Amino acid sequence: MSIFYFIAFLSVLFALLVISAKNPVHSVLYLILTFFTITIHYILLNAQFLAIVNFIVYMGAIMVLFLFVLMLLNLNVATEPAKSNIVKFAGVIGGCCLLAVLVASLKALGVSKPVVLTNPGLGLVKNLGKVLFTEFLLPFEISSILLLSAMVGAVLLAKKEKQPDGKFF
Repeated sequence: MSIFYFIAFLSVLFALLVISAKNPVHSVLYLILTFFTITIHYILLNAQFLAIVNFIVYMGAIMVLFLFVLMLLNLNVATEPAKSNIVKFAGVIGGCCLLAVLVASLKALGVSKPVVLTNPGLGLVKNLGKVLFTEFLLPFEISSILLLSAMVGAVLLAKKEKQPDGKFF
């Protein structure tokens, strides 16, 4: 139980560092560490499939994409827009609303005994595949067709049209 609290502390710490870092590249690196601690939480919950997907998709692909986009943007102090007092005030109001919701949810939760996992094989890939290919076969196949059509659409949109004179553009 103490390893859970340590990892939870690290998750919150890295998440706070994401929003407080001045350098956007450092913010992305802290976000990668936050996702890594969330992956550890998935492992502690016996959800190995979610842990692997989180590790490969979020930490491996999406965060590298964010990092490359930030590096290509070439952000510096001269191009950074000035924050007005209205934006700062809206941020304070939003933070207070978030704090009120967190306090209300913790108050509604009350003090109770911890949740005990009754089925130890709940998050395993074998059980997920069994449910996915029996109960949710139709939605799974429809989502695969949707993703295929999105890939074809992206390729068609990215393809350059050839001009009648034989030149591109």
